[in-house]
Amino acid sequence: MSVLWSKLLEVILAVMPITIIVVILNFTLTTLDSSLIIRFLIGAVFIIIGLSVFLLGVDIGITPIGKHMGKAIAKTNKLAIVILAGLFLGFIISIAEPDLHILAGQVEMVTSGAIPKFLIVMVVSVGIAVLLALGLVRIVYNLPLYKILTMLYAIVLVLALLTSREFLAISFDASGATTGAMTVPFILALSIGISVLKKDSKASEKDSFGLVAIASVGAIITVMIMSIISQADELKGGIEPSHHESASILGPFVTEAGHIMQEVFIALLPIILIFLIFQKVSFKLSKTNFRKILIGLTFTFIGLVLFLVGVNAGFMDLGTELGYSLAMLENKAYIVIVGFILGIVTILAEPAVYVLTNQVEDVTSGYVKRKVVLTTLAIGVGIAIALSMLRILIPELQLWHYLLPGYIIAIALTYIAPKLFVGIAFDSGGVASGPMTATFILAFTQGAADAIEGADVIVDGFGMIAMVALTPLITLQILGLIFKLKSKKEV
Repeated sequence: MSVLWSKLLEVILAVMPITIIVVILNFTLTTLDSSLIIRFLIGAVFIIIGLSVFLLGVDIGITPIGKHMGKAIAKTNKLAIVILAGLFLGFIISIAEPDLHILAGQVEMVTSGAIPKFLIVMVVSVGIAVLLALGLVRIVYNLPLYKILTMLYAIVLVLALLTSREFLAISFDASGATTGAMTVPFILALSIGISVLKKDSKASEKDSFGLVAIASVGAIITVMIMSIISQADELKGGIEPSHHESASILGPFVTEAGHIMQEVFIALLPIILIFLIFQKVSFKLSKTNFRKILIGLTFTFIGLVLFLVGVNAGFMDLGTELGYSLAMLENKAYIVIVGFILGIVTILAEPAVYVLTNQVEDVTSGYVKRKVVLTTLAIGVGIAIALSMLRILIPELQLWHYLLPGYIIAIALTYIAPKLFVGIAFDSGGVASGPMTATFILAFTQGAADAIEGADVIVDGFGMIAMVALTPLITLQILGLIFKLKSKKEV
């Protein structure tokens, strides 16, 4: 109970800033529909309770399963089993990721069905599966992470030259969205389970991170390939105008709850089944530990349902309306400043961010403090949202103007930054773009793009998650260089 209470306090401190900022904006820069504000506040309560329960569930359910599975795969020491396990686990975890379903639904809605939700989910899941298998092979055979990332992003660069502007934004967004609340804890635990069997503790520490980074590139590559094969004409789209009074307050919560429960159950079912099979064949856990993991999975289910209902029913419509209202103001500086602030506070409420930052502190035995990683991450995401707002306001600014130099800098830093921080930075890129970003901030960005004349809801509305996934790669590697300089001075 004390663990749940400490998580609850931590989550309240994380969610309160975004709630206070929205309320202040409502009474200062823009007046929002009162029913939207009430739904937003109810959503905040759902998010606080849901996120607390979810994080407790991850600690006692998802993480132990991932670690046990990683050890079981590593013990076989057979390349074929490592690859097959990567392909299978990568596919079922990705296809069940709620964040990916949120983004794919947004893409389908904005493109008026031109890109079906099912197609995006399947294509992305194949990419994640293939690259997760590659990531597991890397850990088992000690292949350097920075070399693998250089090769993968070189492939991305070549494919980007052949990909349409619309698909460029969607492909990078898919990469960020697929590494969400469900996928990240499992993949991180899997990599730690494999790495921990290494005799070299330094190598084990470094290899605990980087698997999320490699897997997420798979989404970019497969969506780009889909774009090139389909040779899609220019996509046109828009968003349904939500600039009207919404009569029902509790209605959206009831509507969302049904299908979210179904989606989260489908998300957890493969993990539960694999756990039960492995328990019979390999794990052989005691009854106490077995029961504890099942309780953890139940908490994960309840927490994730409450969290996603709060985000979808309480935050999403308000995000669109807020973005639209601020972008309609005469002084356009407001949308950039508010974007920066929202970026900073939203990251504090991302579930996977807590999983990663706690893992960083655990693996490095407290050498890298979670608060330092969290602060660096928040600044990076704030910059990402501000730059995304500038891209909406300035038609000449295109997504590749940010991504090309950004990834060149990020890859260059991998050669000089401490290797532990390379893994942490690239994992953080995926982790930063979770359900809060995929819903509230994506809706905010699309609302702004809808309001600005000359902006395109598809080209400019998407691409924001890509920016959120990019900036931590640079900021956290710079943090690694600072740590490196500090340790040299101490010597």
